[in-house]
Parts: sequence; structure tokens; C-alpha cells
Amino acid sequence: MDLIVFLAVLAGAAMHAGWNALVKTGLDRTTSIFLLAVMQGLISLALLPFFAIPLAASWPWIAVSALLHTGYKIFLIRAYEHGDLSQVYPLARGSAPLIVALAGIFVLAEGMTAMKFAAVCAIGLGVMLMSSKLGAAEVMPRKALLFALGAALFTASYTLVDGVGARISGTASGFTLWMFVGDGILMTIYALSLRGRGLLAAVRGNIGSGVAAGALSLGSYWIAIWAFTLAPIALVAALRESSVLFAMLIAVFWLGEKANMQRWFAAVLILAGIVLMRL
Repeated sequence: MDLIVFLAVLAGAAMHAGWNALVKTGLDRTTSIFLLAVMQGLISLALLPFFAIPLAASWPWIAVSALLHTGYKIFLIRAYEHGDLSQVYPLARGSAPLIVALAGIFVLAEGMTAMKFAAVCAIGLGVMLMSSKLGAAEVMPRKALLFALGAALFTASYTLVDGVGARISGTASGFTLWMFVGDGILMTIYALSLRGRGLLAAVRGNIGSGVAAGALSLGSYWIAIWAFTLAPIALVAALRESSVLFAMLIAVFWLGEKANMQRWFAAVLILAGIVLMRL
């Protein structure tokens, strides 16, 4: 992976952690995710005239990607309805890079050395450890487990679709913007079908934070899709998950939260994966 691409993806990971810090508005998860998706879609819609239109061959990939992104959000919401954040997030996000790596090797025939694969595994394991509770007495509810695994599969699937689709689109930027417009429309339909007009009233006082979070989220994944066209998809996907490391640093040094030994060990694992990726 080129150094510029490597640094750009790390910057995108920091942006991903930033928008997660911004959405702590007290809204429920359905409303928060709806607000984020809508703002991403509206910002993307405003930017469309300034970027090239994707090639015709990539439009099916854009449509499938929008469906997969929406499916991921729906499964994540449902997982949080049945399980705790500390149970759902590590499984939903930490297992996805390994799935992408295996698919990249066996489906896309992307070359990967043992060291690069070890880097992916280190980051994935670090993500799982960062948010999980080792030795917790409670068992993860079955529905939470199934929805979290579903969310992981959606994450891996849209990552692979976006990587391939962006490469054949002729414009990573155009691909990204049109995909997020589609995702915003689909999430709006889904959320309104659940909540109706009450949903719009719930987000009214959080538009400012929604715009900021939407811009950071869009920028973060925009960088990732651009990087997919220049580097192996699995490496970009794994490096992007290092956002949890930035999130921990924000929590400790900005929000004043405490980190136990497990979280620091997870941070070391993620950092080791980042270093291995550059060797």
C-alpha cells in the first residue's frame, strides 16, 4: 500500500471516530442512524454536479451497495435492540476485516503475504477486544448474536461490492456520492415506515450535529472507496477499522474516560497491525 494511501486511510479512520463522538446526542439508535444517513445523502446530492457520472457498468454495483449499506444499518439497529453495545459492536465490526480478507484471497484473487494477513487479524482481534467484556457473566442473546453476525456480513459484502464497483466506475467520487444518495433514500423510507412523522420532530433539534457527523462519515468512507481503487480491499478495510483506536484516544484524552488494561492491550494489537501493514 502506497504511503499516501496509507496515511489517507488512517485520516479517514480518525474522521470515523470523530463522527461517532459527535452523535452522542441522546437520540435512540434508529433516529441517530437515520439522521446520519439523511445528512450523508443530502450532502452527496449537493456535490453530485461537481463530479463525473459513473460508467454504465457500475450502476448495478451502486444499487447493490446502497441496499447493502441500508441492510447493515437495519441489522445493526436490530442487534442493539437485543444486545448491549459492548457485545454487538466488537462482533459486527471486528469480524468483518477477516471475512473481507478471505474473500479477497479466494474470490478476488488479491495477493496477500502472511505478514499482511497477520496485520488484518491483529487489527480485527484488537477491535473485538477494544469493546468487549472478557469474563462477563451475561451470555449474548441469540437474536443479538444473529443480527450482529448479519451486520458483519453486510459490512464485508458492501466493502467488497464498493471495492469492485469503484474500480469499474471510472470515478470513485461519483460512485461514492450516488451510493450515499441511494442509501439516504432507502433509510428514509425504512425509518419513516417505522416512526412516521414523529421521527422528523425527533431530529429537529439535532440538525447541526447531524450535518457535522454526516460530513465526517461521508468523508471517511469516501477516502476508503478511493483507496479501494489503489490498494488491496482487505488491507484498506482492516486499516479503516483502526478508527476504534482513535475513538479510545478521544475518550481518554478528550472526554476524560478511563481505559482498563484490556483496552490498552487492544490498542497495542491494533497498533501492531498498523505497523505490520507498513513493513
